[in-house]
Amino acid sequence: MDFSWSREQVALRVHAREVAASAVERYGRHNDSWINGYSEEFAQELAALGWIGMTWPSEFGGGGRPAIDRLIVGEELIAAGAPIAAMWFADRQIGPSIIAHGTSDQQARHLPEILAGKAVWCIGMSEPEAGSDLASLRTSAVRDGDAFVINGQKIWTSFGAVADYCYLICRTRADGPPHQGISEIIVPMTAPGIEVRPIKDLTTNTHFCEVFFTDVRVPIENLVGAEGGAFRQTMRQLEHERGGIDRLVSNHALFRIACARADTADPRTRASIAQLEIKYRIGRILVAREVLGQAPAGFSAATKCVCTEHEQDVARFVAAVLGPDAMIADPVNRGISYAPAYTIMGGTSNVMRNIIGERVLGLPR
Repeated sequence: MDFSWSREQVALRVHAREVAASAVERYGRHNDSWINGYSEEFAQELAALGWIGMTWPSEFGGGGRPAIDRLIVGEELIAAGAPIAAMWFADRQIGPSIIAHGTSDQQARHLPEILAGKAVWCIGMSEPEAGSDLASLRTSAVRDGDAFVINGQKIWTSFGAVADYCYLICRTRADGPPHQGISEIIVPMTAPGIEVRPIKDLTTNTHFCEVFFTDVRVPIENLVGAEGGAFRQTMRQLEHERGGIDRLVSNHALFRIACARADTADPRTRASIAQLEIKYRIGRILVAREVLGQAPAGFSAATKCVCTEHEQDVARFVAAVLGPDAMIADPVNRGISYAPAYTIMGGTSNVMRNIIGERVLGLPR
């Protein structure tokens, strides 16, 4: 295998690094910036560069570029802490889902807004008592004439308070096996009957929200894909979500800060840095396999485990290097304190290991 980068890829990385540095200078550095760094202005700057929808087919307005290009750009932006959250969900999974399963009207309406960096999306997936187990969700959408009537509650809905649309995962049929009867519906967040309650976490981040739906009516034309048969569609979304570069470099800026302060005369410190660098490179290879379509089906669960557990190792290293300074209430401290979230968001590590055992290795339940 050739692990070297082409001349064009090296140039793209240099450009992305410059753009990231400029964004951090103007908008500040953000821990886990794909979910905590929100800037609509920067989203539109990225759109102007053609860095939203880079890999989407050109017939849908995308760049038609190789998947590895998006990995390079995403790696540099997130590793620096540039605020990309206003566009990341839409670029990562909403656009590809609408391209794959949406109607031509849905594609014509929503894809141009996403590509322009002017539409913010949230994903209505997790619920109380239905977090990593998507099949147990209870939010319902019942047909009433030419509309769906939606009732239920979502939680941990990032950017629910500022989103234009919610890509809602809900239940349109209650009978049959739990994996059946699940549908995906586009819900405008201005629809009557939606209540959003922001959640502030212990590190002061506020992107998480509770979203309540009470007799919310949306046209049946907002259904994406097959009614009652969207479980596989959603699983494909999660492949995008779990196996991306965002699961590896979310706190890489903290690692750089710690390395600059570390006592590298100490061989134990050098060994720790070497170990983290090795894990980082392994993680990047795993992510590259995902984005190039070379990983086995379901293997994004393993990629997520490796990458997010690496991020927690990074946080422990940063805390050890900074010592008492790690307890000062500042962005670095908040980044260290945030680390437990990495192996929870997008599916907990224990659930990921169940997926690896059952769906990848074929072990008995």
